[in-house]
Amino acid sequence: MAQDVTVLPQRMKTPRAAAVAGILFALLLIGSQVTIWLSIPANPLALPAEVSLHAKAITLALDLLPFAGIAFLWFLAVMRDRLGELEDRFFATVLLGSGLLYVAMMFTSTGLAGAVVAVLVRNPEAMTDSATYVLGRQEIYRFMSIFSTKMSAVFMLTSSTIFWRTHILPRPLACLGYVLAGVLLLSIGAIPWIAVIFPLWVLTISLYILLEGGKKTTATGVVRP
Repeated sequence: MAQDVTVLPQRMKTPRAAAVAGILFALLLIGSQVTIWLSIPANPLALPAEVSLHAKAITLALDLLPFAGIAFLWFLAVMRDRLGELEDRFFATVLLGSGLLYVAMMFTSTGLAGAVVAVLVRNPEAMTDSATYVLGRQEIYRFMSIFSTKMSAVFMLTSSTIFWRTHILPRPLACLGYVLAGVLLLSIGAIPWIAVIFPLWVLTISLYILLEGGKKTTATGVVRP
């Protein structure tokens, strides 16, 4: 009995801790994205010298992204933790796969961007005299603004379907996820700032989980604390 008493409080704290991780992910990602957008010219053909002027700010923003990715993994863990006995293998696989691919693409684009900035600062002539800079920008853009955005939309669609079918979160949140995911899928590349939709959605879900108190739903549909 003593062992059960000591284990139960630890399990009770997991949803709250992961909800906080979701909030951290959203804040870190939004802060990093805004810093990068304000520091890098929108025109991909702009002179590399314009980017090197903000190299320190860009580097700081890129250094925040790995922590955002780690926090997102904790958020993904609480999504599965809240499902508990209601977890469906099909949707759980898509949820986990899209989440992991999103983090992988975010890390890939971060690594590419960090390498481009480092070379730009140390040897700007090499970037100016070749197509490396333009090529690097296009690769980073496609990873971050196209492929990772598609994966975030898939993650939102899958999560919203799980919310709708299991009632672990209110259905208005599920409807909101469907709408925002559709916007991400249909508007990729049209609006640069549209990428903030995903972290804002994660922030909304995390705040609800945190305020709701981390209750879990069993297979019988009974919500238990």
